[in-house]
Amino acid sequence: MQIYTSLVATCASGEWKTLHGEIEAFGKGSAAYVMTMVGIAVSWQVCSVGVVGLIFLVSSLFSNVVSTLSLAITPIASVIVFHDKMGGVKVIAMLMALWGFTSYIYQNYMDESKSRVGKLKLGLMVAMLPADYRRVGLS
Repeated sequence: MQIYTSLVATCASGEWKTLHGEIEAFGKGSAAYVMTMVGIAVSWQVCSVGVVGLIFLVSSLFSNVVSTLSLAITPIASVIVFHDKMGGVKVIAMLMALWGFTSYIYQNYMDESKSRVGKLKLGLMVAMLPADYRRVGLS
């Protein structure tokens, strides 16, 4: 899905001409560069299919929430795996992503609570209807 559009964009823009220089500048060798690029491409494909699956199975809002949560997890993973530095921008982005996720969870909780109370009131009203009908003489 995404690989083909990226390939066409790379060929059309002429960036393929600088590919040899990128491979040489990669410190681990050309085989590691190719494997890294293949791994990135496969990872993005899996992510895209997963996001579309969440849209179809749950909702687009939940899909965006999961994507936002992954934005908060990525800097933590880069610090642990690659020993990257945790700068101020990463911390703020991570906190904002976590804030968005908790806001979604809280709103979902509040909507569910209101729905439960509404169903309870409706159930009580329906249970009282036969008595009201009998009292008015409509039964």
